[in-house]
This record gives sequence, structure tokens and C-alpha cells, in this order.
Amino acid sequence: MAKITYVEHGGKEHVVEVANGLTVMEGARDNGIPGIEADCGGACACSTCHVYVDPTWVDRLPAKDSMEQDMLDFAWNPDPVRSRLTCQLKVSDALDGLRVQMPEKQI
Repeated sequence: MAKITYVEHGGKEHVVEVANGLTVMEGARDNGIPGIEADCGGACACSTCHVYVDPTWVDRLPAKDSMEQDMLDFAWNPDPVRSRLTCQLKVSDALDGLRVQMPEKQI
């Protein structure tokens, strides 16, 4: 289980425990966190679960694969370093303390 902090665009924080094996997107969806729409359900076929990873976490996450990188091209105002799709981030104990911020909007 990992505690993940989801920060809405306006600054409101939601700290939730997410079970290992789920994705960061599923943690948001299952806990009613606003700002992550996840239109494709986690198939990496859209960019509506886009977030900005806290800078201290960027190098601690697995690298983006080519499919995630391609989908991020469709995200709202992507950051080349901090942007990630939460459907591609599998939760484990190593993600305990992860902080992600939602963009102004999802497209």
C-alpha cells in the first residue's frame, strides 16, 4: 500500500492509500479524486489521466515507454520532464509518498 497525494489544479490536496498492483489512475478513480478523467479506462489510448509529478519523484519512477510518450503529445500543456500518465504508473511500496498535480484541464 502506498500513500499518494493528488493535488488539484487549484491546490486542494487528497491523500489516499492505494493498494499495490493498482495504478495511480485507479487510485484516483476509486477514491473520487477530481481532475483525472481516465476516459480510456487505463489503456494508454488517451491523455485524460495526465499529471505533473513532483520534481523530487521524477527520477524515482520507471521511464516512460514510447506509447506513453506518444500519448503525452495530446495532453494539456505537457511538461517534457514532469508529465506522466497515471494509468502507466503501477503502485508499489516504492511509490509511498508520491505527489502528483493535475493540470488545469484534461483533453
